[in-house]
Amino acid sequence: MQEFKMYTYLVYPNSLFDYFSDIKITENDFILTNEFLYEKHIKSLNMPAKYILIERYGQGEPTSSMVDNIRKDMPKGITRIFAIGGGSVIDIAKMLSLSIPSEKTEDILLTDVTPTKIYDIYAIPTTCGTGSEVTNAFAVELTSLKTKRGMNSPLLFPKQAVLIPDLILELPYKFFATSSVDALIHASESFLSPKATAMSELFSKEAITLILTHYKKISQTKLEDWTQYASEFLNASAYAGIAFCSAGCAAVHALSYPLGGCYHIPHGEANQLVFEPTFRKYKEKMPIGKINAFEELVSTILEVPLSDALNSLFALLEKIIPRKPLREYGISDNEFIGFAEGIITAQTRLLHNNYTPLTQTDIVEIYNSIY
Repeated sequence: MQEFKMYTYLVYPNSLFDYFSDIKITENDFILTNEFLYEKHIKSLNMPAKYILIERYGQGEPTSSMVDNIRKDMPKGITRIFAIGGGSVIDIAKMLSLSIPSEKTEDILLTDVTPTKIYDIYAIPTTCGTGSEVTNAFAVELTSLKTKRGMNSPLLFPKQAVLIPDLILELPYKFFATSSVDALIHASESFLSPKATAMSELFSKEAITLILTHYKKISQTKLEDWTQYASEFLNASAYAGIAFCSAGCAAVHALSYPLGGCYHIPHGEANQLVFEPTFRKYKEKMPIGKINAFEELVSTILEVPLSDALNSLFALLEKIIPRKPLREYGISDNEFIGFAEGIITAQTRLLHNNYTPLTQTDIVEIYNSIY
């Protein structure tokens, strides 16, 4: 049975100040954010809410132990969580919104414990990639296993997604590039997914069109011009999130998880490393099918011959942010079989959404092709 899920209420205030003025923050509200965002955008608003800054609990993408420590320090008596930040902040907020008897985040993913929702989340993204503000999912590195796992549940939809383009204008270029590439991959994987519907495809196509159109523009002028299109990239991220919320992500994300979990490669960067070889493997194994519609879409957007669509797509992405070979991250090719075995065992949630099935040998070949 196919389905389409979209429960989030989106708002587009002119500024963070306007939003908080309308929603009336009280001492019972809790704001989860980054230190630099607090200093730059929040501190001067002098709001009565309680705060936690995630850097005080660790650096990089969230781990289950980081989330557990934040949970212990959460203030009492709060009624709402406002998550202001990138995907890590919003994903942590989603985990904190759940009541877990053991208070151990890993139990949600490794046992049959059934969490309940105790707080509504108001998600305010400051990057243009994860789409977490509109999805029913989170991903976290499990400290005990050193790999990332994800969860999907209706409990995880934010109450509101608050899109404010000004909040992403000061993103360093690399963070813009890796986050927007992540959104492009969300849209591309959900487009090819066997769970795609006519409705999810609308959002996939629009996200792909917005991102590639504006990538093409900045590649022809200068890359820093991306800030002129902040609203378009922020919308594209949300569209892609809406698409993959129903149709799902697939092998690109599955193959990126060992890279992030074992070597702490940032999520968007890890995804980009395996995006091209995974899609080329799809094309090799099943050249006739939905991938042809994907090629047609890319061909139209980039104004290139259909036969050159994939080549042009990945050449453009190399201009946006060049990839490094896996060996430069300290990864050994001796690890690829173990990566593949772990993916096939633990990432079935994602692999079920593949355009065409990938074997352990296929996965190892993908890693080897970018070694």
